[in-house]
Parts: sequence; structure tokens; C-alpha cells
Amino acid sequence: MPEHLPPLIETPPGRYRHYKGMAYEVVGTVRHSETLEPMTLYRALYGEHGLWVRPAAMFNEEVVIGGVRQPRFTRLPDEGL
Repeated sequence: MPEHLPPLIETPPGRYRHYKGMAYEVVGTVRHSETLEPMTLYRALYGEHGLWVRPAAMFNEEVVIGGVRQPRFTRLPDEGL
């Protein structure tokens, strides 16, 4: 393990909507144990509420759907505001 860890690509905790329409809650940003790649840890807000990880760079990237560029995940407003 290196003495100094590389910087994380932080994904702010909160609720997000995937471009396919389902809602998720970001729990935090973690590292892959072997590569140290930043990973976003998130939980589905539907079904069995499973936990998932995705490379942080991928979580935060844009995708092109039907010729339209859009975020893969869009941050939702905080509840109660």
C-alpha cells in the first residue's frame, strides 16, 4: 500500500436519479482495495435496496441517449428544503 493515497473523485452523498429513471442514494466514496480507484457506493431506493459500487468517474460522467448528452446520474433536491 502506498504511503500517500491518491486524491478521491468525491461523489457528494445524497439522492440521485439514474438516466433510466430509478432513484438511488449515494452513501459515500470508497477505494478499490487493489487498484485504489475511487468508487461511488450507492443504494437503490426501490426493490430490495441493494448496495452497488461504480467507478466514481463513470458515476459522474455524461452519456448520450437518443443523440442527447445527459448526466448518467442527476442529483435530486434534498428532502425538507
